[in-house]
Amino acid sequence: MYQKIRPPEEGEKIRYEDGKLLVPRNPIIPYFEGDGIGKDVVPAAIRVLDAAAEAIGKEIVWFKVYAGEDAYKLYGNYLPEDTLKAILEYRVALKGPLTTPVGGGYRSLNVTIRQVLDLYANVRPIYYLKGVPSPVKNPEKVNFVLFRESTEDVYAGIEFSYKSEEAKKIRDFFKKEFGISIRDDAGIGVKPISEFATKRLVRMAIKYAIENGRSSVTLVHKGNIMKYTEGAFRDWGYEVAKEEFGEYCITEDELYENYGGRQPKGKIVIKDRIADNMFQQILTRTEEYDVIALPNLNGDYLSDAAAAMVGGLGVAPGSNIGDGIGVFEPIHGSAPKYAGQNKVNPTAQILSGALMLEYLGWKKASELIKKAVEMTISSGIVTYDIHRLSGGKLVGTKEFADAVVDNLKTL
Repeated sequence: MYQKIRPPEEGEKIRYEDGKLLVPRNPIIPYFEGDGIGKDVVPAAIRVLDAAAEAIGKEIVWFKVYAGEDAYKLYGNYLPEDTLKAILEYRVALKGPLTTPVGGGYRSLNVTIRQVLDLYANVRPIYYLKGVPSPVKNPEKVNFVLFRESTEDVYAGIEFSYKSEEAKKIRDFFKKEFGISIRDDAGIGVKPISEFATKRLVRMAIKYAIENGRSSVTLVHKGNIMKYTEGAFRDWGYEVAKEEFGEYCITEDELYENYGGRQPKGKIVIKDRIADNMFQQILTRTEEYDVIALPNLNGDYLSDAAAAMVGGLGVAPGSNIGDGIGVFEPIHGSAPKYAGQNKVNPTAQILSGALMLEYLGWKKASELIKKAVEMTISSGIVTYDIHRLSGGKLVGTKEFADAVVDNLKTL
């Protein structure tokens, strides 16, 4: 089945039946280090994940696959079929950062993975770790989980150079059929947002809120301007809440009209905010936001802004989730200038692994990792990015992971 990789002989496959993952005690999990600092942070994260699994009587059997520069050297392809097949077969994977060229070059491998595997929800929990320097006064108030749609909007990748024949045809078509003039020197992109993709994303966000005791789901959009794409995202989101989760959800209007503004126990409030307003809302009214569902581009901007509130991308985990399949990765990029220096902070990669364990149903192991990471940082054992802001004991990537493992064993 595979050209250049061989699955491990030990371990068992994760199965997906009747909408649920069936996870054995010793699942086989593919991983790839990716580019740049991936070769530093992924091995560090694996050591922590192994320790957390052992602490609850489990074992991860790792299956090394390839993407990025390493894959090109081995396959002549940056994203070989072997890697995609392995993720599909084993259902859960740990991913390092991949380099994406700006402008020319090959298309983003991150986007390709999400689309080929139909990982339609980019899920990013944003929360504060004690000891991490933050630019805001009360970062401990931040506790968001963002659900960002990953297959449409700008990620559809439909665009044409202003010089292309396709762009000329589109300009001519708009002029002839609709009387709309587009400048001859304008590149053209198409922004699709569908009912299907919107509803499955919002459905996942609401289910998460119900299962995790969250208080609200906020739909973020630019529907005041783009009424039939982003405005439709808002409307379809409310439809899902009303038609599929009516016993659990109330709208913000209903909260004030029927309950005097006091949220009834067991109810989730569904609300919406204009995208630009939401940027200041998360700063000025932080505690009012919990689970947040967004189209692709809004989610890209807002998740990075929210991560900055708790210390930056170096401590922000992420995941890409589909139906019975998940790929877990940090938000940050590949930072090639720091590659191989045993210098960078592996926290985001470690916490992405913790998110993976939570997805497997190993919640205790996930919580152990979060606590151990926070213990390490708050005790002053830090990598250069935090050390330059707050001091402490400066350590490298490997030594930080070792300290996390040591702390985990005390819990």
